[in-house]
Amino acid sequence: MVNSRNARASLNLGMASLMALGLGACGSIGGFGLGGSQPAAVQEPAAPPELPATIRSEEIVGRWGLASYLNPSDRARTEKAAVAQCKNPYVIGAGPTGGVIMHLADQATPQELRLKGSQSGKNYIGPAGPIGEQDREIVSFDGRVMITRFVDKDAATRYGNMVYVRCAPRA
Repeated sequence: MVNSRNARASLNLGMASLMALGLGACGSIGGFGLGGSQPAAVQEPAAPPELPATIRSEEIVGRWGLASYLNPSDRARTEKAAVAQCKNPYVIGAGPTGGVIMHLADQATPQELRLKGSQSGKNYIGPAGPIGEQDREIVSFDGRVMITRFVDKDAATRYGNMVYVRCAPRA
């Protein structure tokens, strides 16, 4: 009886091994691993193409007075404070690949950022790629005054609504 148990266990183990080999060979010629096509790789959906912004980068390049507010009732006062900052303007430069040179939240060194559009018609400024936490929304822009707000809730709370008022050209 002991021998028949050992024989049955060996037979079960052998059958399981053969089934595993057979499953591993699926997809090749004749099921014996003699070449053939590889299984199709699952493709990730392509990232949607970047939508162009309705504001061109050339429109925001220049010297700006900069201030910020949290309370919407402080907007007019903050615009006046931003004008006063033209003595020491925030400079938005032209980037080498068509973007603008600005700071990201909490970054000491400015870098090239892109102007991006969205399906909802909003415009954003941020690193290349999809709209994300490092971007800022352009809340309003009339050519003279631009108001932005960071997408990241923590940065938006710390920095508030950033008011950029275009400084007069140097005489």
